[in-house]
Amino acid sequence: MGTIDLGALVAGIVKHWDGVEVLPYRFGGVEFRVDRREMGHVHVGGVADLLMPVRLRRDLVAAGRAEPHRTQPHSGWISFRMRSEHDVPAAVELFRLNYERLRGMVRPRSVTSVVTNPTLLADRSADDMPA
Repeated sequence: MGTIDLGALVAGIVKHWDGVEVLPYRFGGVEFRVDRREMGHVHVGGVADLLMPVRLRRDLVAAGRAEPHRTQPHSGWISFRMRSEHDVPAAVELFRLNYERLRGMVRPRSVTSVVTNPTLLADRSADDMPA
């Protein structure tokens, strides 16, 4: 039984958004760009890294929707660990949030509702509950 390529699952969705380029990431994995700006990337092991404004990064981490980046924890970078295909929708929502932000489609106040609304970003606490 083979390993699921979680980056490919994310790319299969994100590549259909207007103006998105999907490119090989220089450290392995896949990178997503919109209007020549990096939205983020997914490493081969299934860790998605996205660059957000520091305030948004802080809110996402505080809400448990992402983790601080492992090597740049005080920057705007966040990490989201996908452990299985069940984590892909939450990763896609983070990419969608960054896509809309970079394209000027989201207002700052509406970002708060995305950060705090568990229906928009998967509730990670449910991952640890028995089926």
